[in-house]
Amino acid sequence: MRTKFVFAGAALAASVALLIAQPAFASPSHSAGHPHPAPAPDPSACSATVDAVSYSDALDKKVAFGAEVSGLSSIAWDQRQRAWVSALDNNGTTPEYVWSYRNLSNPTVTHAPLVLKKADGTPYDGGNIATDPNAADDEGLAVLPDGSYVVSSETEPSIRIFGRDGVQKASLPVPARFAVTGSTAAGEATANATLEGLTVTPNGKTIIAAMEGALSGDVSSSGDATSHRLLVYTQGRHGQWTLAKQLEYKTDTGMRIPEVTAYSNDAVIVEEAAWTATVGNEVSLFAVKGLSKAADVSRVANLGDASPRLAVKKTALAELASCPTLGAPALEFQQNPLLDNFEGMAVTGRLRGGRYGVSLISDDNNSAQQHTRILNLAVKLP
Repeated sequence: MRTKFVFAGAALAASVALLIAQPAFASPSHSAGHPHPAPAPDPSACSATVDAVSYSDALDKKVAFGAEVSGLSSIAWDQRQRAWVSALDNNGTTPEYVWSYRNLSNPTVTHAPLVLKKADGTPYDGGNIATDPNAADDEGLAVLPDGSYVVSSETEPSIRIFGRDGVQKASLPVPARFAVTGSTAAGEATANATLEGLTVTPNGKTIIAAMEGALSGDVSSSGDATSHRLLVYTQGRHGQWTLAKQLEYKTDTGMRIPEVTAYSNDAVIVEEAAWTATVGNEVSLFAVKGLSKAADVSRVANLGDASPRLAVKKTALAELASCPTLGAPALEFQQNPLLDNFEGMAVTGRLRGGRYGVSLISDDNNSAQQHTRILNLAVKLP
């Protein structure tokens, strides 16, 4: 376990340390005003708008309550437990878990993992979808105001809602074309590149799910595959969830979307990522505002050949390879050893000076060559 802090100012240090150690107010109801912070301090700057605060490998290969903490692709705040939660994505016949822990600067597991189950009590697991009727690959996790867990699985894909007991009680409608190609006649998604990002807005009334890759029907005639769809669900007066619209988000070439996280009721941070053996992990963060006014592209058959003005506008925040290393080790080649396979992200609350705390968690893919790592940032958002 390694935890290291690099701070450039006492006020920022105290603010961030309090937030990640005791995030009592870091729930989906955090304030959503427009920040006006001071310029980024130099020694910890990843960019003019993002500072690297600390990292921790305390959860890496941790064994708790008889199970290994691994394969974490999500992070969310659970107000009922006053703890952070992350879901195991998939690991063979291991049940699909939700882990709970506190203190993002040096996380400690607080409860035995919650097993996610079908309505009949059968646990979901990480088996092969072709042969295992209980298979799931739980990549996204969010917590609703009533304490229910929203979980996106990219095997089908699906978005399921589970009670506090871990038993499934509902699911959200996913359009037929979002199914994996070959699994259904209408499917256009690539296996292992479907609904990975998931978030709930601070008021708890909107769920946003992001496609990791582009649908085959959205690839342009020239082969451009940068158009990704976001599904936006809203809650009706009687608590039912409906698919309200689809949005287009264009990644940089060669990038995927592992995660999205809301920082207001109308804005999200989007993570773009890629990996190659010669470069290692690439991770970039962008802010997107004005979701409610963004064009609904539900009826657009091919986004790749449609007007580029349909896509939401993104504002670059940082390329995390430009962050200071904070003394972090790497188990495989990385252009910056601080980087790993970051696939989960959460806004942890407001900081002094108007910044936001943002934390990312890496999925170690149950591999000895990767870390389960938490990276804590201070971010100026538009």
